[in-house]
Amino acid sequence: MEIITSIKALRSYLKRTRSAGRSIGFVPTMGFLHEGHLSLMRRARRENDLVVVSIFVNPTQFSPNEDLAAYPRDEQRDTALMQSAGVDIAFFPEAAEIYPQGFKTYVEVQGAITRVLCGVSRPTHFRGVTTVVAKLFHLVAPDKAYFGQKDAQQVAVIRQMVRDLDFDLQVVVCPIQREADGLAMSSRNTYLSPRQRADAVILYHSLCEAARQIQEDGRRSAPAIVQSIKERISTVPEAVIDYIEVVNANDLTTLEVLEGEILIALAVKFGRTRLIDNLQINLSSPGDEGSGSAQK
Repeated sequence: MEIITSIKALRSYLKRTRSAGRSIGFVPTMGFLHEGHLSLMRRARRENDLVVVSIFVNPTQFSPNEDLAAYPRDEQRDTALMQSAGVDIAFFPEAAEIYPQGFKTYVEVQGAITRVLCGVSRPTHFRGVTTVVAKLFHLVAPDKAYFGQKDAQQVAVIRQMVRDLDFDLQVVVCPIQREADGLAMSSRNTYLSPRQRADAVILYHSLCEAARQIQEDGRRSAPAIVQSIKERISTVPEAVIDYIEVVNANDLTTLEVLEGEILIALAVKFGRTRLIDNLQINLSSPGDEGSGSAQK
């Protein structure tokens, strides 16, 4: 595996790859890798000639009151995990490489898609995401880019950007990877105390119960599903709900009646740690009682 830190070296290497007609798969990450990240890399390995992974804790997607300095980092561990997943290039740029002095250009997807869900409490977050991902797409020029379903809003925003800016690549979305008890894998799980870690599984249980109500009981009222999840999560004293929403899975518009492709998304704080999770269900076929689960 090649470890590259500069844009110049990355471009030089990938120019030779493209000249040879080899396909490129790309997995952008912020490091402190876990099984969720590795599942993306392994799929990229299966589907492409060359796999590039970036490790970059992007400062522009953190608000002033968020955990940029404390975000977990372990370059040596990440390097070993990438090698085990068959990665060809590990791109470890410094912030000054991505945002050099005088940097003034940002990419921003407008509209409700970035203002709902996480966009309410993190109003500048998605501008930082789309700016860095657009720049990385420009540098790597992959044939396929891989993202996890756990970050469902991010996926929707990036898909919009790719369509609007005509990026010549395919966005590949991979299932949520979960711990044995159902908690969605996240680098932020390391912040949880043992008690908070045990309590956090209520997110998965709440989504599973919502799926049961929709699929087995035939419930179609979005507010009723939201209320049911809220009541269940509220049984955990330390859980502080940021949002629970039922939206259209494609454009993230709020639903009153469940129909089509739906996304049930939530964000909950345990102490200072904010966790997100979601469930997608397809109700688009006439007479279909729904398919989908909080994937494990």
